[in-house]
Amino acid sequence: MGDIAIKVEGLSKRYVLNHQRASGDGLRHILQEKLTSPFRGFSKKEQVSSNPGVSNSEEFWALKDVSFDIKQGDVVGIIGRNGAGKSTLLKILSRITEPTSGRISIEGRVASLLEVGTGFHPELTGRENIFLNGAILGMKRVEIQSKFDEIVGFAEIDRFLDTPVKRYSSGMYVRLAFAVSAHLETDILIVDEVLAVGDVQFQKKCLGKMQDVSTRGRTVLFVSHNMEAIQRLCKTCKLLENGSMRLEGPSTDVLRKYLELSSTAAKQATFGAKGAQYEIKIRVFDATGKPTRIWRYDESLEIRVCINARVPIDEPVVDITFYDARRIRLIALEGAKFINCPRSVSGEWDAIFVIENPGLTLEEIIIDVGVRTRGGVYFALLENAAMLSSDFSSVPQQASAGTLLFPHVTHRWEPTAKPRSNQ
Repeated sequence: MGDIAIKVEGLSKRYVLNHQRASGDGLRHILQEKLTSPFRGFSKKEQVSSNPGVSNSEEFWALKDVSFDIKQGDVVGIIGRNGAGKSTLLKILSRITEPTSGRISIEGRVASLLEVGTGFHPELTGRENIFLNGAILGMKRVEIQSKFDEIVGFAEIDRFLDTPVKRYSSGMYVRLAFAVSAHLETDILIVDEVLAVGDVQFQKKCLGKMQDVSTRGRTVLFVSHNMEAIQRLCKTCKLLENGSMRLEGPSTDVLRKYLELSSTAAKQATFGAKGAQYEIKIRVFDATGKPTRIWRYDESLEIRVCINARVPIDEPVVDITFYDARRIRLIALEGAKFINCPRSVSGEWDAIFVIENPGLTLEEIIIDVGVRTRGGVYFALLENAAMLSSDFSSVPQQASAGTLLFPHVTHRWEPTAKPRSNQ
């Protein structure tokens, strides 16, 4: 393979999704069916569907004809929206699951950090799991011992080294797992977005270690929703979309395209009778009026909730709730607390929130939107309406990690204007 560390050719992965029947699929129905017809299911025809004319399964392609090469010593970022196929790709490269079709060739030993607890035996202690992982990678005991003190020091779990890992917190799991993967002598390091479980300081420590690993000639594959970390760590990047390779190239170019695609694909939904009475969508703009997915520290942000009300809404109120990546509620903006809400809206209107000089030091922010009357009757609730990434390069060193502060927020309603030329 020469200088190629990983070669992927026509890689595809298919899953079969099984669906329960629309009616009579509860436990009571299943027990009744088994008692009355104990031999049902042995017929091949009935195995396909016990309800004629209704399919109980469908095919889902997590990856479709993906091909690429990664050279030895390259640090490559893999990005894409949730469900794009990133984790499936890494599981195949880590030999955790097999592809449906295609071929992969890997030169060298691979260490993977994909999910919390992957590769650890819960009944074994931290010490024992370090030696177990090294043995799985084909390392001799003397090799593992030479790295042992570095692993323990990096993971910061000295006091719990002889405790079974089943008693570890998720953060301790991640610290030890990353320390083992990064310090043992492997040729390829694969890291999924599991690092988001750790605290901000440990995330920075891990990124620094991956930079150090790459300078020693090891190949690194890194999946993350932290665009700033991808840009800082990875020279090249691959963008997956719906299981296919959408774009690959220099990280700056791929990230720019990804943000453009994400900002223009505004999420929207319809609510009401036959899904036709109310249409809601959300758009986010930066201080210059351009669509954005990046939230920069101390720069104003405009959130527009666009409402198309085919039936009038009296005393309308829009609420916006902010969550971190683990769906922990951070702060809510309640439209009812602002005095300039209209008495009634019909047709197309924008509820606009302008957040001036926000203090944000979180990796990711998720936004939910609710539309209701002042009396509390909800017309629409749009979950995961938008996802924003923080630009950590704009955060001053004295800022507290993991915070979200809104010094000043203004709110107004106005009829929807014609689409902006830069949308």
